[in-house]
Amino acid sequence: MSDFFSAKISKTQSLSGSRVTQLVMKMSRVIFAIVLLALLWQLVDGEQAIQLIVSANPLWLALAALALAMQIVFSALRWRLTASQLGVTLDKRTSIKEYFLSQAVNQTLPGGVIGDAARAFRSRSQAGLVASGQAVFLERMAGLVALVVVMFLAFAITAGFGIVDWPGWLLLALALFFALTVLLIGAFWVVGKTSKGNVQKAIFSIVSATKVSLLAPSVRWTQLSLSLAIVISNIAGFTFVAWAIGSDLSFVASLALVPLILLAMLVPLTISGWGIRESAAVILFPMVGLASVEGLAASFAFGLVSLAVSAPGVIFALTTGKKRESENLRANSE
Repeated sequence: MSDFFSAKISKTQSLSGSRVTQLVMKMSRVIFAIVLLALLWQLVDGEQAIQLIVSANPLWLALAALALAMQIVFSALRWRLTASQLGVTLDKRTSIKEYFLSQAVNQTLPGGVIGDAARAFRSRSQAGLVASGQAVFLERMAGLVALVVVMFLAFAITAGFGIVDWPGWLLLALALFFALTVLLIGAFWVVGKTSKGNVQKAIFSIVSATKVSLLAPSVRWTQLSLSLAIVISNIAGFTFVAWAIGSDLSFVASLALVPLILLAMLVPLTISGWGIRESAAVILFPMVGLASVEGLAASFAFGLVSLAVSAPGVIFALTTGKKRESENLRANSE
């Protein structure tokens, strides 16, 4: 009996320690974001950045919000198409609502993927959690691949035709990034060919799901069209925000610049890339002849517009919760 209680106490202490560790990690991300933004405020004239944001052109901000809203809608349609190929059927209304909700969660909670995980969990009833999880994962990976491809093409065109004089170190970094990506793909292929057991099954499962949901002849062109529409909408949203604060960022340059800024948000050190995104913009804007303060203002304003656009997801969560509560009360009364 004493062993039983000791095991219970040990398990409870382990869970408590895990929760404390998670809380510390979350708080450290918040603090790191605040520290980064505070440093940028001091280094790049934060007061001027705030003035640029306050005096932003409302028409361009509205167009930016529309572009980012369309990006979420296109993403929801891509998720719906990907999921349908894996046996998960979603109507357009539900997929769009769920995607707005996941974006709202991703932008307000540490990690940046909690909303996606919840989206996979809520859509698991038809084909199981593995299929719903694969649908969410592959949809997001398709977006990441499309963003990287557009970025590389934009850099190749702007550098090749002398449209933008990019610094050598940046082009070298991109070349190394490309080489690393090729090596990772090669390593994944080798592991898939040489591994056995559960590892081989997992790799085979994700490869098969990719072929069915993204590369099948019946969906590949629709997937490509949606992915391009999502990337262009995202880049347009940032560009319109930059124009709203008075920046002369050209759309051609933004095709290369903005994906780099957005990719910086993947670094899991803050909440939804706050601080890291602004740091990237401050570094990259001068490369196209623009002031660092414009990069800070544009990036910060982009974050605010993104939060505003995803706000309907919170409304959806609240209304859905009230609806379920009323249904439960009605069921209990009957």
